[in-house]
Formats: sequence, structure tokens, C-alpha cells
Amino acid sequence: MALNYIWIAFIVVAFTVGLIKLVFFGDTEIFKLMVEGLFDSTKSSVMDIALPLAGTMAFWLGIMNIGEKAGAINFLSRIVGPFFNRLFPEVPKDHRANGEMMMNYSANLLGLDNAATPLGLKAIASLQELNPNKETASNAQIMFMVLHSSGLTLLPIGVIAQRFILGAHDPSDIFIPCVIATYVATVTGMIIVAIKQRINLFDRVVIAWLGGLTLFIGLIVWYFTEFLTKGQISEVSKIFSNLLLLAIPVTFVLGGLYKKVNVFESFVEGAKGGFETSVKIIPYLVGLLAAISLIRTCGVLDYITDGFKYVFGFFNMDTRWTEVIPIALIRPLSGSGAKAMMISTMKASGPDSFVGHLSSILYGSSDTTFYIVALYFGSVGIKKTRYAVPVSLIADFAGVVAAILIGYLFFA
Repeated sequence: MALNYIWIAFIVVAFTVGLIKLVFFGDTEIFKLMVEGLFDSTKSSVMDIALPLAGTMAFWLGIMNIGEKAGAINFLSRIVGPFFNRLFPEVPKDHRANGEMMMNYSANLLGLDNAATPLGLKAIASLQELNPNKETASNAQIMFMVLHSSGLTLLPIGVIAQRFILGAHDPSDIFIPCVIATYVATVTGMIIVAIKQRINLFDRVVIAWLGGLTLFIGLIVWYFTEFLTKGQISEVSKIFSNLLLLAIPVTFVLGGLYKKVNVFESFVEGAKGGFETSVKIIPYLVGLLAAISLIRTCGVLDYITDGFKYVFGFFNMDTRWTEVIPIALIRPLSGSGAKAMMISTMKASGPDSFVGHLSSILYGSSDTTFYIVALYFGSVGIKKTRYAVPVSLIADFAGVVAAILIGYLFFA
């Protein structure tokens, strides 16, 4: 229901603001711009997102099917079973959904966006098999979605690459701030969902896994900062992520060969679902991205930014951070829109300026919540998302606040 009301609000607010601009400010171009943006977004949702996703989906679903028949997914399920059994009590300990969720989280952690989405769609489909009410999100699906949309990232490859392109002196200097900000967002989302679902986070298994993950991230950060130069951090991140991206399918194929699985036949069998899933999500993407386009084009985000600047300026506070508020606002709505704003900000202020650094951290500290909700829940026909959207947005807000504070700590 939350997504329903938000979608209605976007359309009504955008139309109202456009009408006010036309009647009171004589802006005769506003509705033309809104309609053009509407047509562009509906076209883009199909031609630039859904159809290109079909190829990626087909490949990774095929690879996942090989891994499942080779026993790799079940192996992962047994490893993470004790931990996931506490966070996802509705999911049996050895169910393949555990391994698929672990694959998705691992891909996200390493910044492998192209692999994370198909793996996540596979995981949500497996969780749907356990869902007694097919149109309503289950507790397990909500926990999975909130943790996924919080965007925990260890190697923010995309942001580092963009900073390198724009000529930043140290493109990877936002590495540690991004890790900390996304970790804050993830932990915040996990705690809220755990409270809602009455999950005991003080269980010794949960504490051991969370403590181990925290220690692992801390050691990676320590090693990167103590033993690698800025340039080496960027290079190692790029090499390691792409190496792993190829290592996964190679491992699954070799595992299938060892288990005497007909590897190519299994690949084709799994890949068939890629196009079907991509077509199924088109209505959800078209509806959501159209509403997002309207709210962007009408100028509401600019008004919100100006409001923040006025309020905090009134109290004689540093308002430099308000320059990147549009990125924080658009990030849960549109990844491409937020990326365009980040690039524009870095071009205007310089990638090594405080605002340039902060825009990079903000972009890397969260994920496209509404897009993810529409994509994942839409792929399995879920209409009632319950509290998944509000909690995800709260986690995003925690990540944004952390990103701003860390930005001042590191770069002010």
C-alpha cells in the first residue's frame, strides 16, 4: 500500500506543481517538458532497462541453474544456514533460497551490479515458493529486500571509475566513506525489520556472523589503507571484482562437469526464464519510472533543496551539503538520474572538492529502492509490499546522514 500511495502522490504533486507554474508564473513550457519526460521514461523503461536486462538475466539464470544442479547452491545454503535461519526463520535451513540470497549479497558487496540483479530475482522467486500468500510480501522477502536495497558495498567500482574519468587526483579516496555509510544503512534496516518481526539479534550465532562480517570489512579497509596506494586500491578493486565475476560461472561449469551434469542443456533450461521475467516486470517499471520522471521534471526536488538551504542557512550553519540533496532524493528513485546529478555536480565543483567528494559518497551509500521494489516484487506478482518501502527508506536516510557526517569528517 505504501508504494501505491507514493505513486499516486508523485503524479498528483507533479501535476499540481506544473499547474501552479503555468497559472501563477507563466511557465508555458512546463507541461511540454513533463510530457516529453514522460514519453522518454516509458520508452527507456522498456528499451534501456527491461530488454537489455533480458540478456543478462538469461545468462545468469542459466549459470545459476548449472550451479544448482552441480550442488553449489545447496553447499552455500548449508554454510549460511545457521545465520540465515535466524534472520529468515520462515526459510528452511537447507533451502536453496539461502544460497541464492548469499550469492546476491556477495555480488552487491563487490559492486557486481550486472550479476546482483539476476541473482536477486532468482532468490526472490525461491522465497515466493515458500510464501503462503502470493500477493503479499512475506517476512523473509521483506528482510531480503531491505538488506538488498540498503546497498552494502565493499568495492564501489562504478563511483571510483567515474571519478577517474573526471580526473580526480585520488579516485578511490571515497572507498572507506562509502563502505561505512552503506554499512550503517544495512545495519539500520536489519535492526528495524528484526524489531518488526521479533527476531532476536542478540542470538550468539547472529552476533558471531555480524561480528565476523564487521571484522572482515574492517580488515579489508585496514589492509587497503595501510598497504596499498590510492591508485592500487582502484586497480585491485577493478581486477578483483571482474575476476570474481568470471570465476563464478567457471566454477559452476567445472562443478557441473565434475557432477556429470549436461552443462549446456542446464544453462539453456535456466536461461529460458530470463526473457519471461524481463517481460513480466515491464508494467511495473513503466508505471514507476513514469511517475519518477514527472516528479523530477516539475521541479519539486529543486524546491526541497532550496528549502533545506534556507532553513540551515537561517541558523548560520554550513550549507555546502545541501548542494547534493538532489542526489540523496533521487537516488532511491532513479539510479541513472542520481548518477547524472553526481557527474554534473563533480563537473561543476570539481571531483576533488568537498561537494564533489560528498556527491560521490552519497551516490555510493544507497541503492535505487523504488526501482528494486518494483523490479523484484513485480517479477513474482507481489502487490502488497507491507512495510518494505518505509523501512528501506529509513535505512536510506540513515545512510545519507552517515554519508554527510563522514564526508565532513574526511573531506571538509
